[in-house]
Amino acid sequence: MRTKRPLREPVRDAPGPKPKNYITPAGLQRLKDEHRFLLTRERPAMTQVVAWAAGNGDRSENADYLYGKRRLRQIDSRIRFLTKRIDAAEVVDPAKPRSGAAATRVFFGATVTFKDSSGRERTVSIVGIDEVDLNRRYISWMSPLGRALTKSSPGDRVVLRAPKRTEQLEILDVVYAPIPMDPFREPPGAESAG
Repeated sequence: MRTKRPLREPVRDAPGPKPKNYITPAGLQRLKDEHRFLLTRERPAMTQVVAWAAGNGDRSENADYLYGKRRLRQIDSRIRFLTKRIDAAEVVDPAKPRSGAAATRVFFGATVTFKDSSGRERTVSIVGIDEVDLNRRYISWMSPLGRALTKSSPGDRVVLRAPKRTEQLEILDVVYAPIPMDPFREPPGAESAG
């Protein structure tokens, strides 16, 4: 007669290094403001709505209750996400003076002017993934363009390998200056306790 073997646990890989969350001081403040708003205003207001809806009777057909519970789950999920992002944040101030070759090389926080293969000049600022704003030409340091520009200096030619094309870029200028960031604004129609 065969004996049963005990069940084996799957072999798990050791956790790797946590990915870095580079962020500017203004970007971190914006995340903290949103986190504070959700914890102190939006969530308490929604819990009041859910409590009121729960008091109205049958919860299975109560739209206010069902919507309120769903919205609470969304708020809690966003709070957890923001908490992790804030805890993992490594603040890099673009306005901080750099010495030597680092002052002219492209790193996080740099504002870079480059010429593409068609001769057009473009300027982008390299920011964290939580601060990306394509309308203001703020790109992530992890984007294909951000990675292509990293560690280059004025006069260098770099190759941009994007999903749909490969392009030669010429670096014209690298500047480290404060990067203006819009502050967190309460969304229109947001619930407020009070």
